[in-house]
Amino acid sequence: MALYIDYADEIQRLILDAALTPCERLPSVREVSRRRGLSVSTVLQAYRLLEARGLVEARPRSGYYVSPRNRADPRQPDRPVTTMHAMPSGVPVDRGGLIHEVLEATRSRDLVPMGSAFPDPRLFPLARLRRSIYRGLQHVDAHQSVEDLSPGNAALRRQIAVRYHLDGQHVDPDEIVITNGALEALNLCLQAVTRPGDTVLIESPTFYGALQSIERLGRRAIELPIDPVRGLDPDRLKRQLAVHRPAACWLMPTFQNPTGALVPAAAKQAIVELLAAHEVPLIEDDAYAELYYGARRPPPARVFDRTGNILHCGSFSKSLAPGYRIGWAMPGRYVSCVLRYKLESTLAASLPAQVGIADYLRGTHYDTHLTTLREQLRRRRDGLIDLVRTHFPAGVEFTRPEGGYVMWLRLPQGISARRLYHQALAAGVGIAPGVLFGCDDTFDDHIRLNYGHPSPAALERGIVRLAGILTEQSE
Repeated sequence: MALYIDYADEIQRLILDAALTPCERLPSVREVSRRRGLSVSTVLQAYRLLEARGLVEARPRSGYYVSPRNRADPRQPDRPVTTMHAMPSGVPVDRGGLIHEVLEATRSRDLVPMGSAFPDPRLFPLARLRRSIYRGLQHVDAHQSVEDLSPGNAALRRQIAVRYHLDGQHVDPDEIVITNGALEALNLCLQAVTRPGDTVLIESPTFYGALQSIERLGRRAIELPIDPVRGLDPDRLKRQLAVHRPAACWLMPTFQNPTGALVPAAAKQAIVELLAAHEVPLIEDDAYAELYYGARRPPPARVFDRTGNILHCGSFSKSLAPGYRIGWAMPGRYVSCVLRYKLESTLAASLPAQVGIADYLRGTHYDTHLTTLREQLRRRRDGLIDLVRTHFPAGVEFTRPEGGYVMWLRLPQGISARRLYHQALAAGVGIAPGVLFGCDDTFDDHIRLNYGHPSPAALERGIVRLAGILTEQSE
């Protein structure tokens, strides 16, 4: 057998045995040549053979790296690389302009902010957090500004692990990468398991941040329709996986944005097992998990993972500190790859924000705050339901979410959500038109309302104005 094949097989065994992990750099060609007594040509041929097998990838002026996902394990059936040509059923995403327009409108304090994606900042313990930042920074030494680069502040990662432990989940703090909010965590995870042109299975409707990420990174989307109450049906996913070979699946199974849907635990387990069987990584957005109205936090999909196939992402932006932009990723077997992308992009999250939140989490304040926050949001949900039933015209359908702070509404037949958005804006009311949450205009008969941002008085004022516009259009 040729020398280059022998050496390629040797490296392949290291990769399959996880001695070399995803995104890890292989020894340089010259270093291998010098230390192993092989010619440069032999080493190059070996690396190119590994690249052809899908186990490594070349990066210009950088060298060879283990592929982010093992697409050519000889112990498994071949899976062709999914590209725009190999997977024409995936669709490109183009929603950036409309999303930017709606987000800009939500910045105005003159609007009733029902189109906002953020909770009411008055619901959060900002004064106590400021004191925690001051107290935490007093104990930061000169070296910590370097030590707390990626993967992030060690104390904060330990506190996050403890939070999971309280819910019966084991998390090693070393698995956690602190990020600038959950959206960065999700972006890093998407980069870790896909390449430009790859297809990604997403919910329909879906969080517009997922659409922005897919668009910006040059991926393509395959939409899976979901139930607005129970989320993604495993049987529907099974049928799609029988047809498509996606590079990844991006889901928000707990209090999904925009519908508020909660996938039942048994269905989450079925989804996880299906994706693992097809070797499709699952990017799990769990940003709303702490905002449950029931007695216990619903289990994330992560608890059913047995293979490291789930890249789990969380955040304090929805539950504690909206403006601090502190989130995290627990990327399973892809942690080294996510960490590498973090180092290559934003390097680290804000040190003051990290030490402040870590200090705050040490006491019992967080659980006390969450109890109050959940009750406030539940009351605002009930208030919105009462207002919609009282003022909206017949034909409007809506969900009753069991967590989070958004409600998904279907408009009477013939009413365009995009047109309604502009009319409501002129009346001083912000809403999120349904077309934000899909790759096309499928949801132009839906809107998303945020009941967690406006005060109860502002919420009533906004609903009355919106009801007036809807009534005029329905007549």
